Amino acid sequence: MDYAALADRIKQWGRELGFQAVGIADTDLSAAQGRLAEWLGLGWHGEMDYMARHAQLRAQPGRLLEGTVRVIACRMDYVDDAVAPLEAELADRSRAYIARYARGRDYHGLVRGRLQKLCERIAAQTGPFRHRALADSAPVMEVELAARAGIGWRGKHTLLLDREGSWFFLGEIYCDLPLPADAERDSHCGSCERCIGICPTQAIIAPYRLDARRCISYLTIEHKSAIPEELRPLIGNRVYGCDDCQLVCPWNGFAGVSREKDFQARNGLDRAALLELFAWTEAEFDERLRGSPIRRIGYERWLRNLAVGLGNAPTSPAVIGALQKKRHHPSPLVREHVAWALSRHGVAS
Repeated sequence: MDYAALADRIKQWGRELGFQAVGIADTDLSAAQGRLAEWLGLGWHGEMDYMARHAQLRAQPGRLLEGTVRVIACRMDYVDDAVAPLEAELADRSRAYIARYARGRDYHGLVRGRLQKLCERIAAQTGPFRHRALADSAPVMEVELAARAGIGWRGKHTLLLDREGSWFFLGEIYCDLPLPADAERDSHCGSCERCIGICPTQAIIAPYRLDARRCISYLTIEHKSAIPEELRPLIGNRVYGCDDCQLVCPWNGFAGVSREKDFQARNGLDRAALLELFAWTEAEFDERLRGSPIRRIGYERWLRNLAVGLGNAPTSPAVIGALQKKRHHPSPLVREHVAWALSRHGVAS
């Protein structure tokens, strides 16, 4: 088997299937394993216990899929329109800000399906081979592997970055094919630290060092309990995720627009008002967000996040009235955040 020629064909097939970049990495993550252990030791993973529980699987691909010698890393762009400046995206505090990746359908199935099709094309060429297609569906060091595969470099915000920005999803194929590994890319961040300076909660402690416990994406998605009170005013109207560090990155000025229909905004989530979303019943939440990544946080945390957004919204009778309707909500978590929001508008609980 001419594995160099096969690697070239895999990259071509990947592009034909809708991936914007494909690269091949070896499986030596020993240096990254040390950094992961340090991060976990600092407790910066917060309530993400699975990060510690599966740390060895994450850092040793051969333990996740026995026989793995290479990882095929793929990138798929997801921005469906021109990205507005940060000020325009976040200036209207009556609107709910949803991270751009979550405005359309859940990407996991789409990306994994395309990866599986790529596996089928490879098998047609090589015969059966040991493999596993992954899209944020197992303990994987996605950014590290993608960087080792040469499809980008790690930005100072810890996300993968390349000359076409960072608005993309990553997926991987673990396999037992001894393909030639690609060279890593040089970083092109230079002295720029815009992503660090813009972080509303100062979660990016230093270049390449992120305390997830302060990160708005973590707080609004992964964090299951009460959001620390001192961080709530800093969250503003960001009710699911945060894009600030990407919105200010100069390289994202060169990002392309995705043609994938699944990534187009649904249910008006690119322009929805906080009051509109806060009025949804649990049944409406389940129905309207069917197929959306947002649905996995559940209705209770959805209301928690929106209550924080309303606490940071301009004071109005409508805002106060909406909050008062839920001040006796069955969930203690929702009641706590509603009471905080009312106090921000001068209404005693």
